[in-house]
Amino acid sequence: MNRLNGKVAIITGASRGIGRATAKLFAAEGAEVAILSRTPEGVERVAADIIEAGGTALGVVCDVAQAGQITAAVDKVVAIYGRIDILVNNAFDGSAVLSSVIDLPAEQLQRNFDTGPIAYLRFMQACYPHLRKSGEGRIINFGSMAGTIGLAGYGPYNMAKEAVRALTRTAAREWGADNITVNNILPIADTWGAVEKEVPPPMSALARFGSPEDDIAPVALFLASKDSQFITGYSLTPDGGAIIDSGR
Repeated sequence: MNRLNGKVAIITGASRGIGRATAKLFAAEGAEVAILSRTPEGVERVAADIIEAGGTALGVVCDVAQAGQITAAVDKVVAIYGRIDILVNNAFDGSAVLSSVIDLPAEQLQRNFDTGPIAYLRFMQACYPHLRKSGEGRIINFGSMAGTIGLAGYGPYNMAKEAVRALTRTAAREWGADNITVNNILPIADTWGAVEKEVPPPMSALARFGSPEDDIAPVALFLASKDSQFITGYSLTPDGGAIIDSGR
């Protein structure tokens, strides 16, 4: 407990799934957490849950595809909390991720880039001076094993998520001198909850989807904490052993 005492964390896409689980865990570990999502009811609900549990949280409505909203969100967090130590880039528009390469229109690909690597880049740039001032800044980006293995039918998603990995590695080299670590998480997790149709287990060594709360958020906590201070530019794969032989 208390592994993030005194830290301020921004978490995008935090109204549900992995983002929500990460925000709640960070708050339980002592961080002041900014909950970012484009749905007002979502940020209010998660922030209220954290506060009710004794944590500190701020809900900020932000559409990550809008550059102006990113800047405004970061400015608001700094104005209220006075600092930023941790950035978790998790938000992504999953509504248009499917397309074969032959049928992929540039407009669809652009949407995936706007809400993926371009949004991640903008958040990283906006948070950079605060992370540098922190003296031990942490950036955690979410990629995907789908891009690593080239999952068929997911052309726009794969391309955007692999661009995130390239951004992560480059920033890790450039910002290491500022004592900012930049790492990537490639999860396989149950982010949809209860569904009418049973989803078959993934082709992985453990043959199950990860839990956002029990399997993925703790990896984010590790990367946000002092325990990972000598790890940067790396992709951690909480995937149950799905890509044992690739993507490391």
